[in-house]
Amino acid sequence: MWPIMWTAMRTYAPYVTFPVAFVVGAVGYHLEWFIRGTPKPGEEQKSILEMREERKLQEQVGIDSTQVLSLKEKLEFTPQAALNRNRPEKSSPVSV
Repeated sequence: MWPIMWTAMRTYAPYVTFPVAFVVGAVGYHLEWFIRGTPKPGEEQKSILEMREERKLQEQVGIDSTQVLSLKEKLEFTPQAALNRNRPEKSSPVSV
């Protein structure tokens, strides 16, 4: 008797599980909207990129954009060892 039951359950499983999954999904969908609430018209959540751009614009409000560091001033802050590591004039002389 058990082999016949297992064969029947295996054969008809898609016909049983699909409606059950559909009902569970529909209930979950409506329950989520009930808990969250319906969005009000015109109330859109901004993307992270838009919020970042607005924050960066707010930071730039009081700063003069024409005053920037030159390339030479920026290079002074890098470690000298990293810049001079592979220069031949800085390495020890090689005897021939």
